[in-house]
Amino acid sequence: MATLVSLETKPLPVDSVALEAKQERLFASLRSLERVIVAYSGGTDSAYLAWAAHHVLGQDALAITADSPSIPNSHKRDAEQFAHECRFAHAFIDTYEFENPDYVKNDKDRCFHCKDELFVRLDEYANARGFRHIVYGVNKDDLGDYRPGQRAAKLHEVKAPLVEADLTKADIRELSRLAGLSTWDRPAAACLSSRVPYGTEVTIERIRTIEDGEEALKALGFRQFRVRYHGDLVRIEVSKEELPRALTTDAAGAMTQIFKKLGFLYVTLDLEGYRQGSLNAALAGATSTRTSPPA
Repeated sequence: MATLVSLETKPLPVDSVALEAKQERLFASLRSLERVIVAYSGGTDSAYLAWAAHHVLGQDALAITADSPSIPNSHKRDAEQFAHECRFAHAFIDTYEFENPDYVKNDKDRCFHCKDELFVRLDEYANARGFRHIVYGVNKDDLGDYRPGQRAAKLHEVKAPLVEADLTKADIRELSRLAGLSTWDRPAAACLSSRVPYGTEVTIERIRTIEDGEEALKALGFRQFRVRYHGDLVRIEVSKEELPRALTTDAAGAMTQIFKKLGFLYVTLDLEGYRQGSLNAALAGATSTRTSPPA
């Protein structure tokens, strides 16, 4: 039975008894799976799930990270570092979504093809090594968004223990904080291909340009942001908390210099700030008659 260890940081407003009950439900769910592979990106959700699986199953849990060009190298390093911190088994596996024309054309189902490729490779790995189940870090809050990858998970019978335990993003952050996990306040992350508008081909060259831009913004001290690719124009989203600093003359000059060197003709700062899934706004017309997003 795990215990929650309080840290020195300011606690978030949660019902600790209910929260611990959810965590115990998660542990019980993982325990029943006996031997699992965790699809592990290194973000807050999958990191907590990988930690929980290791806590319950020990060496019968293996975290696997996709070694894909669409995952920033810094995220791969972070994933490896966290696995080392928590001493859980971790491996990388090659994925080949960029060889799939349906992925490269970047329509509204791009995420499906990405996750389908990942789960195909994880299925092969699991079958060859006797792992009984694959789990991934979708949480309760994710169910209301447009996420075609969830359809791929259902197709491959990948389990979602965080959802089964009724865990929200805020729950996972607080449980991670209480467990002393360094990922508890990690900024939201997504693959680099999500920075390219639907209908614009995703290529390795384009996403490497995006990655270089985001690493440069990180070096400027920004924490939560996105670089959105629009051909000759780059649209930079910065969190509302950080937006005042981004709107200074010095920051504007630094960003202009960075992105001009990367080949963009026009450098813009989005005045709405960072928001997850902003490129999904382009789907609004096509989905106006749908009462709820697909699973």
